Amino acid sequence: MADAHETDRNIEIWKIKKLIKALEAARGNGTSMISLIMPPRDQVSRVTKMLGDEYGTASNIKSRVNRQSVLGAITSAQQRLKLYNKVPPNGLVLYTGTIVTEDGKEKKVTIDFEPFRPINASLYLCDNKFHTEALNELLESDDKFGFIVMDGNGTLFGTLSGNTREVLHKFSVDLPKKHGRGGQSALRFARLRMEKRHNYVRKTAELATQFFINPATSQPNVAGLILAGSADFKTELSQSDMFDPRLQAKILNVVDVSYGGENGFNQAIELSSEILSNVKFIQEKRLIGKYFEEISQDTGKYVFGVDDTLKALEMGAVELLIVWENLDINRYVLKNSTTGEIIIKHLNKEQEADQSNFRDSVSSAELEVQEKLSLLEWFANEYRKFGCTLEFVTNKSQEGSQFCRGFGGIGGILRYQLDIRSFDELSDEEVYDDSE
Repeated sequence: MADAHETDRNIEIWKIKKLIKALEAARGNGTSMISLIMPPRDQVSRVTKMLGDEYGTASNIKSRVNRQSVLGAITSAQQRLKLYNKVPPNGLVLYTGTIVTEDGKEKKVTIDFEPFRPINASLYLCDNKFHTEALNELLESDDKFGFIVMDGNGTLFGTLSGNTREVLHKFSVDLPKKHGRGGQSALRFARLRMEKRHNYVRKTAELATQFFINPATSQPNVAGLILAGSADFKTELSQSDMFDPRLQAKILNVVDVSYGGENGFNQAIELSSEILSNVKFIQEKRLIGKYFEEISQDTGKYVFGVDDTLKALEMGAVELLIVWENLDINRYVLKNSTTGEIIIKHLNKEQEADQSNFRDSVSSAELEVQEKLSLLEWFANEYRKFGCTLEFVTNKSQEGSQFCRGFGGIGGILRYQLDIRSFDELSDEEVYDDSE
């Protein structure tokens, strides 16, 4: 299961993806759209001064319409910056300008936020579109991977996150070599040698637990483990019962390297790069695979489709909510104009086009839209209330695409068995005859 931090990060990443999409789609008339990014240790005063200078320059723009819209954008950037006395710890991202909406109207937008992790870019552009390239670095995985490089001379423990590598610890050993002397004592030497090897594997296994298991949560603190080395120590370690099973489950790859120590660490990183870049992919395959398993074994601990999933959520039965990151369904809160009754509906594009969905089926009274929100957004805000974990998936893997096509891109794994159909309103009126 993903821990809470992981889930929050996935949601932050999804929000940024969504924001990038919206910003990229926005178009202005003329150069009235400002993109501003300040890295963590930047000074607000520097940017305020720069905006002041820009304002002076822009006052000379010949075209009146263009001049006004540029000055307007700079003013709203200045106003928004006044809310910050210093740059937040992770930096600051600000987009402001006048965009043209679908129906041709002009609309002012200002979006400012502190990213969920440090952004190392500095940017100021005034253009007819928003520049989001720098936000992409927030989406890159910052998963941390553990490396254990083990050969006959010693072991190195290291981590890799993005392209930052760190050596946590290394120690060397002096193992006796095989030798051919001494008739009777050859056995004793062999036994001593095996014992020393055994102790070496044990020491490595114990240190691995120390470095790669977080004592507070007793969960691994890395997204995956790579075991590397020359000779068969690495294999021996991976199969040893002294090696922590929680770490065993995290082994992504066992690679042969021709050196030990730091050179071996670098070589192991190169040899594993493809596997590491596919980790997100692998996690997704595993997640959806687990969901399909519940279905194929017919455990009754699964649910799919919008209505059933929401019913199960409200009962607190969902342990893991799985949603396609581009699910195009909106949540409407509707009010019956005659009775004042509130109705909640979830509609996709086609259903939105059908006006009958906005009328009461019995009295055909009109239903007024009180609020409209994308269902994904609603999940991202509310999932904690239902005590479940939320996972966004793509349709890029074969499993992901099957989940989106076959199951409507929304489903969940349940805490306990539940027959959703027995909760349908119809079931109290219909009488089933089992005798046939």
